[in-house]
Amino acid sequence: MNINADLSERAQLFVPDLPWQDSPLPGITRRMLERDGKETARATTIVRFAAQSYFDAHIHDLGEEFLVLDGTFSDQSGDFPAGMYVRNPPGSHHQPHSDEGCTILVKLRQFDPDDDQYLRINCHDSPWQDTDQTGIELLPLFARGSEQIALQRWAAGSQIELHDHPRGEEIYVLEGELADEHGRYPAGTWLRQPAASAHAPFSKSGCTLYIKVGHLPSAIR
Repeated sequence: MNINADLSERAQLFVPDLPWQDSPLPGITRRMLERDGKETARATTIVRFAAQSYFDAHIHDLGEEFLVLDGTFSDQSGDFPAGMYVRNPPGSHHQPHSDEGCTILVKLRQFDPDDDQYLRINCHDSPWQDTDQTGIELLPLFARGSEQIALQRWAAGSQIELHDHPRGEEIYVLEGELADEHGRYPAGTWLRQPAASAHAPFSKSGCTLYIKVGHLPSAIR
């Protein structure tokens, strides 16, 4: 199955418009954003667990990262309420479930094979940092090589001058609305911009974003 699988192409989806699709397990549905493969695939997905739903025990041979959007996600290592960011490295294994139900943004099979770091960050309890851009705050989540992952919080009227992303950028709009010269991106928008892309983003109303940069293949010149 190929969904937005060409990483050299721009992709944009308004997630609330996508249908929920059944997974192989009862009570677990998903909205697929990008996918390259079958059930074992490089993928970015919104996954919804109904209350009292369980996933089979499994291994993440190329890692898993997820952000809990609502509810509480659980596995044998603990409970992860809304606002938790979690990284399970290559070779990790777990058996997820949710007692109350939850929704997560999850990325699979996108780790370096030698990345062995477990990470759990409660974004509600972590300090935000000022940036050199007026009105924009940052909550760093992870950095390795050129890859950087963070939450950003934009005050109303914030903007950034035209800039490029040598190894791409991926955005999920959590709250508010982001915009640039290419369009408007309300809450629930997923956007992937390929290597060497450029834009000048702004937010009239303010917004909160999940942002990942520096993780896509370099453009061929």
